[in-house]
Amino acid sequence: MSRRRHSDENDGGQPHKRRRTSEPVEIEDRLESLICRVGEKSTSSLESNLEGLAGVLEADLPNYKNKILRILCSVARLLPEKLTVYTTLVGLLNARNYNFGGEFVEAMIRQLKETLKSNLYSEAVYLIRFLSDLVNCHVIAAPSMLAMFENFVSVTQEEDIPQVRSDWYVYAVLSCLPWVGKELYEKKDVEMDRLLNQIDGYLKRRQKTHVVMLQVWTAEKPHPQEEYLDCLWAQVQKLKKDRWQERHVLRPYIAFDSVLCEALQHNLPPFTPPAHIDDAVYPMPHVVFRIFDYTDAPEGPVMPGSHSVERFVIEENLHCIIKSHWKERKTCAAQLLSYPGKSKIPLNYHIVEVIFGELFQLPAPPHIDVMYTALLIELCKLQPGSLPQVLAQATEMMYMRLDTMNTTCADRLINWFSHHLSNFQFRWSWDDWSDCLTLDFEKPKPKFVKEVLEKCMRLSYHQRIVDIVPPSFSALIPAEPLFQYKYIDENNVSLPGFAVSISVGNAIKSRATNDEILAVLKEVPNPNKDDDDDEGDSFNPLKIDVFLQTLLHLAAKSFSHSFSALAKFHEVLKTLTESDEGKLHILRVVYEAWKNHPQMISVLVDKMIRTQIVDCAAVANWIFSQDMAHDFTRLYVWEILHSTIRKMNKHVQKIQKELEEAKDKLEKQQHKKQKDSGDEEDMERNSEDEDGQLEEQIERLQEKVESAQSEQKNLFLVIFQRFIMMLTEHLVRCETSSMDINTYWYKNCVERLQQIFLMHHVIIQQYMGTLENLLFTAELDHHILAVYQQFCALQL
Repeated sequence: MSRRRHSDENDGGQPHKRRRTSEPVEIEDRLESLICRVGEKSTSSLESNLEGLAGVLEADLPNYKNKILRILCSVARLLPEKLTVYTTLVGLLNARNYNFGGEFVEAMIRQLKETLKSNLYSEAVYLIRFLSDLVNCHVIAAPSMLAMFENFVSVTQEEDIPQVRSDWYVYAVLSCLPWVGKELYEKKDVEMDRLLNQIDGYLKRRQKTHVVMLQVWTAEKPHPQEEYLDCLWAQVQKLKKDRWQERHVLRPYIAFDSVLCEALQHNLPPFTPPAHIDDAVYPMPHVVFRIFDYTDAPEGPVMPGSHSVERFVIEENLHCIIKSHWKERKTCAAQLLSYPGKSKIPLNYHIVEVIFGELFQLPAPPHIDVMYTALLIELCKLQPGSLPQVLAQATEMMYMRLDTMNTTCADRLINWFSHHLSNFQFRWSWDDWSDCLTLDFEKPKPKFVKEVLEKCMRLSYHQRIVDIVPPSFSALIPAEPLFQYKYIDENNVSLPGFAVSISVGNAIKSRATNDEILAVLKEVPNPNKDDDDDEGDSFNPLKIDVFLQTLLHLAAKSFSHSFSALAKFHEVLKTLTESDEGKLHILRVVYEAWKNHPQMISVLVDKMIRTQIVDCAAVANWIFSQDMAHDFTRLYVWEILHSTIRKMNKHVQKIQKELEEAKDKLEKQQHKKQKDSGDEEDMERNSEDEDGQLEEQIERLQEKVESAQSEQKNLFLVIFQRFIMMLTEHLVRCETSSMDINTYWYKNCVERLQQIFLMHHVIIQQYMGTLENLLFTAELDHHILAVYQQFCALQL
């Protein structure tokens, strides 16, 4: 950008002058390109490329030292998959220029402090790992690295800190040991043993209540869903037992050992972890996803065991590649498939496992869900022979284990699989899953197939779905998405409101105004009111029924027709739904009319919230009402609820932002007034008027924020209260009739409760005190209370 702008300024000037001033920019760009692309496809070996690049950079150090420092620091943070390539480069530069090596180490430490201060913990891990690998390159002295690790582990002795803080510092140390463990142990074995014993003691005493909430599968077999620190600790212990030998870290610096071992080393400055502050946001714990082991990949290279450190190194590198390239699916897929050392491992199995591990990560995947779908499609295109087979094998295995799969992960699996099928002509060997046809349709397997077909229909059309599945699956094919208009059938002439529905339909067709429609609706009797009751008829279910059924029937052709109809008669709908009962009833009518078209229900509910025909609490109450019991475990119902919560949260954030902006504006004005205090009186009076207006605006916004937050808190209270009521009823019913509480409905309901906590954890944490005092009290049944305790444990 700067280069183009510069040449524009000099158009018509002296050409030689323009060339000279733009040259440094060109050189800087070239340096950045050379550094960022080292290690990529080349005719020369990596070692000769590194040696050549080190020579180029050394020559440019006198003029471009700061730029080179900046680039090397950022690749250490942003391209962790090429970690050892860059540590070798820094090692070679340090061997040629000791002062530069010292300045680089100082710059890295400054950057590490910044990332920790900014809560960028994953980037901080990469920086620490980079520093530790510089020990192998004779840039950093081993004792000073060990001293930094000891300071990190000492965080476990701090008092009154959340466990997630000490977890992260222990993870930061353990995750460096595959790279530097051997070097440290050879030089400082006694100190290393002491450090590992401290970590062992910490891991034995830390609590793991949270694990249940984060597991993809509840079953321990065939692959236990291990907590990430426990798994890494087991891998490090095995590494130590194997004398710190590992075979999957690319170590280009070995080729330069004779040069590097002559270099002078630097000591890290004493590094004290920044003190805990209340608004620090530490990474949440997670479980390590496993779906394959060596028996699943019988041909080709053997898959490393789940407790071998090689498994950690491979997975970590694949995660890094995805993190670096996730915005460009083609680049990302190509980088994954050209993983160095791929001939030694069953790469496709590792890639598929890592991608699903990220997709199923709770509370949320690292990247947007659809990215994983796009990435898998791209991988299938690049490796049409082998990768689709591994993917089909993984899908089959996940289908087989659906009974114990977490409901949130099953949702993501449904969304991924249906989207994937839509890109491959919906081809699948459905007959292989015919076992689900003999089961109760509320069980996970038939439920999964039904939901997948439902989603496929959204991405296609009904007849296509009928054509793609075998006739034996007809019971699981979604109903044809037709409108159910109860006033169309002449057999229903006796229905209350039938005659008025014809008048309403005619009025709508003849473009009647809102007032004219309301006048027609006055003829509708109120079934809730006695004849001698003269009170106003604020809630008349029949009025809502007649009007909305007729309106939606006439607009049933498409989403846009329906949206236009709601917009045109917004005033009528607002009038009919002034009361809470009215809001609840309008949702019932939408459901009754469109129950064979869940997508239409979703978009209409969404539209009615946006246009304030219904509020968020009404939607929550409707979802938990008896009317929805039949669909309570359906995926679309929970998509509606989460979308409703997100809308509420966005509404609060929007008003809070407006308030902050108004406060900032007032502060700036007052600051300016102090600077210009010597000016004339009338200017002062004007600014006082402006201040007064702003203060009034701030007061109004403050009230709006408080009102919105109160509404938000109420929404969560409604949701959790309804969960507690439903689960308590189930538990009491099972106890009185001596039944097992663990039904599929119960598992689904408990996991939906966990899902609410996890997906909206940031907001819910603001209201923990209220929830504890009003709902999740000690008297609550321990089955329900356990979910709340698991949630609390995530941030303790």
